[in-house]
Amino acid sequence: MLRPEAVAALRGSEHIIHAGDVGAPEILGELAQLAPLTAIRGNIDKSAWARKLKETEVLELSGVLIYVLHDLSGMDLKPHAAGFKVIVYGHSHVPKQELRDGVLYFNPGSAGPRRFKLPITIGRLVIEGEKVRGEIVRLAD
Repeated sequence: MLRPEAVAALRGSEHIIHAGDVGAPEILGELAQLAPLTAIRGNIDKSAWARKLKETEVLELSGVLIYVLHDLSGMDLKPHAAGFKVIVYGHSHVPKQELRDGVLYFNPGSAGPRRFKLPITIGRLVIEGEKVRGEIVRLAD
């Protein structure tokens, strides 16, 4: 079940991206009720339901090309050369964003069960024209 704080923070989204470690298929159903959903499989997603999820996804939102994968170490392309403006990833569950070679690398953190001593967060991508920026939203410390 999604945290009520996550539902509130995601309500009104135009699209939701889940970068893996979904944990349970019900999460996907709840997210899909809020907005169109793109989700990939993470390293904890081993059950039969998770096999339907791809390991990577490519999507275009408002003219911005986005590459989604769980673990950055598995990236098999050069994002800038391939035309991507954003890489959304998970795995570490550490909320982080940085610009590399004109590409935004964005890890929204985790809104699921607390991992280690990390904050509970979601991320937002804000697209304005050809510019995109990330926002980390803390749901709990």
